[in-house]
Amino acid sequence: MSLLIFGCGYLGLRVAKLAIERGETVYGVTRHRAEELRSHGISPILGDVTGSLDFSELGEESVDVVYCIGLDRRAGKSMREVYVEGLRNVLTTSLNIHRFVYVSSTSVYGQTNGEWVDETAETMPTEPSGQVVLEAEQVLRATLPSAIVLRFAGIYGPGRVLRHESLLRGEPVPGGASKFINLIHVDDGATAVRAALTATEVGSTHNICDGHPPTRGELFTETAKLLGAPVPMFLEDAPATESNRRIRSGSFSSQLRYPTYREGLAQALSDTHAG
Repeated sequence: MSLLIFGCGYLGLRVAKLAIERGETVYGVTRHRAEELRSHGISPILGDVTGSLDFSELGEESVDVVYCIGLDRRAGKSMREVYVEGLRNVLTTSLNIHRFVYVSSTSVYGQTNGEWVDETAETMPTEPSGQVVLEAEQVLRATLPSAIVLRFAGIYGPGRVLRHESLLRGEPVPGGASKFINLIHVDDGATAVRAALTATEVGSTHNICDGHPPTRGELFTETAKLLGAPVPMFLEDAPATESNRRIRSGSFSSQLRYPTYREGLAQALSDTHAG
């Protein structure tokens, strides 16, 4: 079974690497990064999810699909155009889909009081971005009920550590220190996607996080310590609607290489500095 990835970015490239290591053929849809994808062993398919897409080179082959599109603001498209209309456009193509894994976000939850949230919790996002993500999920469920939805917490790892540069500059951190933040290391995230691709169940929804959310104070104080930066100050002016919930990890993120932010941050910053 070949793998087709929409969104060969920070997460998608790692998913591709896991597949290639297993001898699978991997295709990646890209607007302008064909040579970069080839350098990673991915066969590029030029296209835009909001425009015309040509999958003729796949022939009648049935493919597994990982959909992890992000918003490139340089493209001049709104988040809804990319996430909702782009997904709707892809689902109307002639792709012969075997398994469809959709990377969504825990922003679909609207809880703000620090409560624990699992996949059965009410989805009533108050932030516009979360509302768009939820609408995209609804389009997917209505069109392809067998799809597996993965609601990712904040992805971090080498080269992507929250507030890395601003902490080094000693800048204050906006928002409350006591608010919870939910995370997943990118390598564990890629492994979770892989687990979804090989699972026997269909049509399910899973939270992808490490299940041990720190407060923002804990996270950024530890980050500053590892960076050798000043102890951060917090601007306690967070709006009442600011995200503040604790996400329970789903079955695809139960076996983690980096079970908490402490192990993950140490690795991420070690690899970042080594690079």
